[in-house]
Amino acid sequence: MTRTILIAAGGTGGHLFPAESLAYALAPRGFEVHLATDHRANTYGSEFPAKEIHIIASATFGDRSPLGLMKSATNLACGEAQSLSLVRRLDPAVTVGFGGYPTLPPLVAAWLTRRPTIVHESNAVMGRANRFLASRVTAIATTFRDTGLMGAGAARTVVTGNPVRPKVLAAVAPYREPTADGKIDLLVFGGSQGARVFGELVPRTIEKLPAEVAARLRLVQQVRPEDIDRVAAIYARLGIDHEIAPFFADLPARIANAHLVICRSGASSVAELTVIGRPSILVPLPHALDNDQKTNALGLEKAGGAVMAEQASLTSDRLADLIAGLVRAPERLSAMAAAAKSEGRPDAVERLADLVAFIASGGKPADFASKEIRP
Repeated sequence: MTRTILIAAGGTGGHLFPAESLAYALAPRGFEVHLATDHRANTYGSEFPAKEIHIIASATFGDRSPLGLMKSATNLACGEAQSLSLVRRLDPAVTVGFGGYPTLPPLVAAWLTRRPTIVHESNAVMGRANRFLASRVTAIATTFRDTGLMGAGAARTVVTGNPVRPKVLAAVAPYREPTADGKIDLLVFGGSQGARVFGELVPRTIEKLPAEVAARLRLVQQVRPEDIDRVAAIYARLGIDHEIAPFFADLPARIANAHLVICRSGASSVAELTVIGRPSILVPLPHALDNDQKTNALGLEKAGGAVMAEQASLTSDRLADLIAGLVRAPERLSAMAAAAKSEGRPDAVERLADLVAFIASGGKPADFASKEIRP
């Protein structure tokens, strides 16, 4: 008899990509996967291997006005009704949440109907939706051993790592050590939705690079649609070998081809950088709740695999100095690549799939913890 797993994830790449990886790993184990998410999955979940994708109403509480709070409460109540109906119909062996407010209704519905639940926390600091669920779920899977703001959930925690997509595992290749005067492949991206700051900052930075450094660059950059023409014109004027686009479907392959990466430090980006093993300049999303991206970046910087640069103090002059310094020190780039690789957990998805199967069979996280594979 086929058992059903209901995966719940917010509709951004940071939530959907590890969820997608788990779905691929569960299929060979005889599970049928359904996905509960929000409307954004139409953009980032097109390759999700689910039997069916269920769009669930959800909301944040960003608008604290009486009308805004009422609207959010109404959306969440609607999502809860949808989720209760869905959970009762599917009768999932386990409901697995990957963070974001769209995970709340399905996980709460599973909890209310006394069905097993797991949440996966990809960041070094537990997100707010997962913190709300932490005292209610059966088990908590984490990426990091020392995850902040765990609260009451710490006793039910299993360290699995952050799953990466099959595309990422397929892209893993040895780092091409740059030569002293050869071309440098520089990749810039800002997460699944792009980062406007890179479209503004990086062109100004390239203008300030020493001529011999700029001439060596092959630049691939994710640029928001509204900035494409402006950025392209700057690079054409500077004579920079470049390729720009709003989104790269083959991003893992492009990470593998890079000598240096500049990006945000979301959990999925950091996981992919470490599994593939590439040096990076990480620019955490400013004003992020609980400074999760900064914490992620600091961890990889401490390991020697990245340089963390906070956006508030990152000028084009400073970024130019960072890039030029690394380009002129190929041995440092190679050392950073090796350090990043040492932090990667390519088997994270199998660890998480093992946990899901264990909980689906009636196991308890405390019993599973003894099976954990130490990195």
